[in-house]
Amino acid sequence: MHAVAKLQVKVLVLEEEGGAAEALKAFCEGADLLPVKVQSEHLMAVLRSSIDLGALFLSEAYACQGLQGRRLAHELHRIRPELPIFLRCAEHTALSEADQRVVRHAYRLDELEGMAAVIQASLFSLVYPEPLVRGIAELTLQALQGQFKDITVLAEAPIIVRDRLIYGEVYSLIPLEASWCRGYMMLQIEERGLQRLQSHQLADMESTHRDSIRAINNVFSETTNLIWGAFKNRFIACEDASLSKMTQVPIVINHPQRYISFGSEDPQLCFRYHLWDNALQQGEAIELHQRFVFNLSWSPELFRENQAAADSMLASGELELF
Repeated sequence: MHAVAKLQVKVLVLEEEGGAAEALKAFCEGADLLPVKVQSEHLMAVLRSSIDLGALFLSEAYACQGLQGRRLAHELHRIRPELPIFLRCAEHTALSEADQRVVRHAYRLDELEGMAAVIQASLFSLVYPEPLVRGIAELTLQALQGQFKDITVLAEAPIIVRDRLIYGEVYSLIPLEASWCRGYMMLQIEERGLQRLQSHQLADMESTHRDSIRAINNVFSETTNLIWGAFKNRFIACEDASLSKMTQVPIVINHPQRYISFGSEDPQLCFRYHLWDNALQQGEAIELHQRFVFNLSWSPELFRENQAAADSMLASGELELF
């Protein structure tokens, strides 16, 4: 495992009860998190800004713009899908399948101290800079919408994974090299899902060519290149292009077992997207999996992206430190 620079992570606490807010503040300080709060009238504007956040701590009793509890959680997830949401409930209540897609973990106040493992497993920003994670989702969504016409795309909140499993039969690998990272981006999808997706995208092509393996591979290759190009333009500085040739490690792929190894035990940053072809009146969503593994070099302290600083928000009173 690479030595990772310790990063300061801001979490937004949406809590009205004074006692619960104080308990959350103490918990965050013990978990290397920096809690910030916001007036409800500024909440949506803050979330739509480029303020770097690692998670949202939401109380079921917190209300904003006529929304409260789980309904509010769904709206917050829509605006910032990359942020895990921890929902504080007054009583033990099971989350519906729809709620589980947007709420990372539901807890009661007396269970707060036992959440350390959940925080470590969920907060990608403890390892990956939040602007990187947010930017990957943004540029990938833009690339997918540019590559495939008339589709709807939903991105789940990213997670850190340690498994080496492969999803689907079709996947692509492309190297990523910069002064701050060396590794790979991998896209994975089921072949039948890709065939369904491209059946309408290539409608003008003869069916024998449209459904061919070559056509399927070309579409996926183009999609990979679009995302890679956007990643390079946004995150890799021009001076990194002159990086000298470096050694590689073997990549082991076992197709029957759906297994892939990059020669290290490093965790992988995983995104999952659900796509619907709007030309189809029905049908299940098509899943696209995206993973980043920085197995050859990882120096997040060197990562840079131009973005608005939070200082102006703190100065204006939109954000407040506890």
